Amino acid sequence: MKFLDTIRFRLATLFRRSQINAEMEEELRAHVRLRAEDLERSGLSRAEAERQARLEFGGHARFKEECHEAAGGTLIESVLQDVRFGFRMLRKSPGFAAIAIATLALGIGANVVVFSVLNAFILHPLNITHANTLYGLERSSDKLGFESYPNYLDLRARNRTFDVLAAFNIAAGGLDAGGNPSLSWMIEASGNYFETLHVQPYLGRLFDSSDERGPNSAPYIVLTYPYWHSQFHDDPGVIGRSVQLNKHPFTIIGVSPPEFHGTIVFFFPDFFVPIVNQEQIDADAFLNSRGSRRIFEVIGHLKAGVTPSEAVADLNSIGADLERTYPKDDGNMRFALSRPSLYGDALGPAVKAFLTGLMLLAALILLAACANLGGLFAARAADRSRELALRVALGSSRLRILRQLFTEALMVSLIGGAVGMWVSIVLLDALSVWQPSARYPFHVPVNPGASVYGIALLLAVASGFLFGAVPVRQILRTDPYEIVKSGSIATFKRRISVRDLLLGFQLAICAVLVTSSLVAVRGMLRSLRGNFGFEPRNAMLVTTVLDMAGYRGDAVPAMQKRVLETIEAIPGVTSVGLVNRPPLVDRAETASVFSDQAADLTPSSSAATPTIRAVSPGYFHAAATPLLAGREFTWQDDKTSPRVAVINQVLARKLFGSETGALGEYFKLQDGSRVQVVGISEDGKYDSLTDAPGPAILFPFLQATSSTASLIVRSNLDSEQLSKAVRSAVRSLDSGLPVYTENWFEAMDTNLFPSRMAAASLSVLGVMGAMLSVTGIFGLAAYSVSKRKRELGIRIALGARRREVLEAALGRALKLLAIGSASGLLLGILATRVLASIVYEATPRDPLVLAGVVLAMMFLGLLATWIPAQRALSIDPSMLMREE
Repeated sequence: MKFLDTIRFRLATLFRRSQINAEMEEELRAHVRLRAEDLERSGLSRAEAERQARLEFGGHARFKEECHEAAGGTLIESVLQDVRFGFRMLRKSPGFAAIAIATLALGIGANVVVFSVLNAFILHPLNITHANTLYGLERSSDKLGFESYPNYLDLRARNRTFDVLAAFNIAAGGLDAGGNPSLSWMIEASGNYFETLHVQPYLGRLFDSSDERGPNSAPYIVLTYPYWHSQFHDDPGVIGRSVQLNKHPFTIIGVSPPEFHGTIVFFFPDFFVPIVNQEQIDADAFLNSRGSRRIFEVIGHLKAGVTPSEAVADLNSIGADLERTYPKDDGNMRFALSRPSLYGDALGPAVKAFLTGLMLLAALILLAACANLGGLFAARAADRSRELALRVALGSSRLRILRQLFTEALMVSLIGGAVGMWVSIVLLDALSVWQPSARYPFHVPVNPGASVYGIALLLAVASGFLFGAVPVRQILRTDPYEIVKSGSIATFKRRISVRDLLLGFQLAICAVLVTSSLVAVRGMLRSLRGNFGFEPRNAMLVTTVLDMAGYRGDAVPAMQKRVLETIEAIPGVTSVGLVNRPPLVDRAETASVFSDQAADLTPSSSAATPTIRAVSPGYFHAAATPLLAGREFTWQDDKTSPRVAVINQVLARKLFGSETGALGEYFKLQDGSRVQVVGISEDGKYDSLTDAPGPAILFPFLQATSSTASLIVRSNLDSEQLSKAVRSAVRSLDSGLPVYTENWFEAMDTNLFPSRMAAASLSVLGVMGAMLSVTGIFGLAAYSVSKRKRELGIRIALGARRREVLEAALGRALKLLAIGSASGLLLGILATRVLASIVYEATPRDPLVLAGVVLAMMFLGLLATWIPAQRALSIDPSMLMREE
């Protein structure tokens, strides 16, 4: 009951404030009046008695505040007073408020954006049931998840550590729903795929294990929700509809839920199909080939109580038995487990390292913003020293003043956090619909949720307390009587202050960000001008997937030759060549090769494992790939002629010890066939920009046919003209053949994406750091000039030269700029080493990078000190003397 009475009393006190104030005012006046009457009876005049009574009574406002506290109701009210007063103070200083809010909005916005990407890719990438127990299988030798279908069946049947194993593959196909066929992307999945991932349909049903009854037994399609929405306009009647997939009839049986698009977080397919119908889609029956690692990934949930190490041991025992049973089909069947969201260790470590580094840099941005705001708040407290001293002298407690300053800091931080959150949501919305590659359905799924909003609020509150605490020591040590007498804190101490340390730290962060951004930009520029071993500029890729139009067997190379000759006849086309997997666009297959004398043809005994591509006559000229020795392929290099190949310099040295001795020599493939080397090509980049050139083989495409191929077309026509001419030429041969054209350099977007993303994100952070540094240096320089006006005026009156005045006014700021920049440059050199694994030829020791950092920091220093320098030089000593 006592607690409830207290609550009622406090609420009554809060809502009857005016009445209580009036009663309290009357009571205080009565006390003063009674004391004045006592003093008047002792002989004082009435006026003197009232004055003496008021002096004895002390601060009227302080007694009212104490009475309110005794009444028990001032906490909420005083907080509201602080908020109202804080708004008035911010309105009185709109420039300070705008700079403070914008500074914090930059820091919090950058952290929210980076955290959202980190959350989408690393922390919570998969929106599926029991995602914490889901693992993908990969070979420990190459860190790739590719597996053969027969191996998958054995692993699924014989393992004892997974509830079930599912497999899926990524493929492209031509879907014809009643109009022209369009190039679509799909996931070919095992029948138990949706069961394994515990996915329920949004509409209709999903295929399952019971649908698999042998090859081509399940012609079903499950649409993804976005594809159903965009292509079928949310029509529920699409269920049961028959469509043509690569000219084979398939039935749409369901739509997957909106939040599900598979287990590769950045890949958004159009639909799912059963993998048992793979032959109809790919025209390449690899499901029965144990030596063909064509399954993209095998995934599954661990059984309850099973650790990843136990699962790896179980899988390795099965792999060892398969190696013994099928020695010629596969080797090195040692497994590792990884999270499937970023495709295991093939992409995961690099992406995680980059995002972690980006998160660290974003955190440094926020710390720099807090350091900047701490300096601004310290300077503001110094400028308000007379006001604060008068409040202390009038009876206000230092604790109350500090609470008021913290309230102002929290108001700035919450407003800045709200602005930063709004800007970050706009950026994240744009990022979520951005498609980094025109060829592949890649997206960045960054939709901010409750955790992101919570992080933004936490950062705002923490930042407010952090920079609001900077002037605490300054307030607690202030002598109000000295300030009232002198007018302000007039001394300017020479020792290192907290503001100096904060600014030096901030400048070091800026130098780190500028160094990282210049390294990324420099690496990206090198990637654009690098020697790839081919020339992608002024060349167009024309991709045709012939099995989408029903071509099979010998009809495939015949049609490819017709297409090549037809495009070659287009006016303005200078050369045309065909390649099944364009370098730096499509990852090539690999194969084990052996010396001609080798008898053991198991993968463990191979001399090298090169990438393999099939090319046509004219490829070397169209791709501008230098042929160092030997000859190009001709149309006579077909299935009826001896097998030949062109190898690169790396493979020539591995197989034959030198490049000059390789021409005319033979090597063996795993099936025992002998291949003669008829040419040596220059080394180049094949699958990754950051990898060193590896071994590579080029076969004649008539000896290694593939239904999926790209024509490299080099011409002097502009891209739009050439694209129209190519499409018209191909459609004249077969109107049902899907054609996709793009500039070769644009097709390399997937490989260039890490460089461009690193350069763009680090450049943005670098600009933010530069902006914060400019305001920080400007604040210190302006504070120095304003507090030393009298000293500088005396120096000028005594004949000091301009350089001496500037040195006295700005020397400390410039010294901090030099020290902070040097420290940040050294840290930047160490921090940017991680970029070398992402950005092509990125190195922090590049002389241009080092010179760029020095020049950038000098420019920032000049920009920030220009206005304070002009103020220092324009001081008029006579005006200062008159003011004194």
